[in-house]
Amino acid sequence: MNRWLAFAPLGILVALGLLFGLYALNRNPQVQPQALVGKPVPALQLPTLEGGQPATLREMASEGPLLVNFFASWCAPCEIEHPVLMGLKGQPVRVVGVAYKDAPQNTQAFLARLGDPYAEILVDRDGRAGVEFGVTGVPETYVVGQDGMILAKHTGPLTAAEAQRLAGLAR
Repeated sequence: MNRWLAFAPLGILVALGLLFGLYALNRNPQVQPQALVGKPVPALQLPTLEGGQPATLREMASEGPLLVNFFASWCAPCEIEHPVLMGLKGQPVRVVGVAYKDAPQNTQAFLARLGDPYAEILVDRDGRAGVEFGVTGVPETYVVGQDGMILAKHTGPLTAAEAQRLAGLAR
């Protein structure tokens, strides 16, 4: 009897491994939650990177549709995506950056090194805005209409084609 008790933790570990393994095999990793699409942009007030004045995305959107890009200086995919965002700079779409869980000096150094594609940059130092938006990881980009409704969401680095598609929705 005592011998079986010694193997009980191993049996439990194997059972849990099988349970998690079977779950992972039946899960689609391409599913991306779109929970906020079709809903109003969260009513958040965030400081701007330059000057720290409070600003809201809802007020910015009232001036015209925009792309809201959550990014961070510590994020390697954000660096990969950056040239695509720079390509949007000359187009008639406003891109607002939200520096997610990043120190302002690191954000400034990142933009000084790679260029600044943003019409405005907001700071989400503690990640509160990311939680409100349902950010699962950076980079993530949202299209916000002039009425303040979220029209689309893209998770991961933007490709040139996807950036053009989102910019078209924002016009």
